[in-house]
Amino acid sequence: MGYDSIVLASASARRSQLLHQIGVRHEVVAAGIDESPQPGERPADYVQRLARDKAEAVVTVLRGKPNRPVLAADTTVVQGGRIFGKPDDEAACVAMLGALAGGTHEVLTAIALWDAGQLRQVLSTSYVTFRAIDEVECRRYWAGGEPAGKAGGYAIQGLGAVFVSRLEGSFSGVMGLPLYETAALLDAAGVRRWETP
Repeated sequence: MGYDSIVLASASARRSQLLHQIGVRHEVVAAGIDESPQPGERPADYVQRLARDKAEAVVTVLRGKPNRPVLAADTTVVQGGRIFGKPDDEAACVAMLGALAGGTHEVLTAIALWDAGQLRQVLSTSYVTFRAIDEVECRRYWAGGEPAGKAGGYAIQGLGAVFVSRLEGSFSGVMGLPLYETAALLDAAGVRRWETP
């Protein structure tokens, strides 16, 4: 049995765009879950739990019996074991970028695919090195609007690319959906990919 489309358990325009890039037809059903880390939770466990919780939340919204696979993902930025979430304001963004500047951090993206009652998960790890960034540049970047809603306070596919001096791993994973791993999961589930328009 194969599928012509999936449900994407995310309101992220970037994830939808990445699925279109590899020719995956999908319907978006946002998953509203609490994204707070649990006390003592390791970053890899945290990001995998959120991906799983998003998939399960959307399966519940679809009354427990979706007629096609449900794909969810979560991305977090980690440095020295510390999870960098999404900045709420300029001060938070400046603090995040200041902490990441001039060093290397991890970007963890977990994927969860719910299909026919079975949940499969994959974790992608990438390493991103930032050049030095001064406070004035951080404030200008925030004022442009791009960092809002982005893990770590930057978007590698946007203006934030100018901070990146080195990337080891998956560019699409840093964006929010590692395409190699995603395609492998969808292929294994029998999801047909089509030519993009």
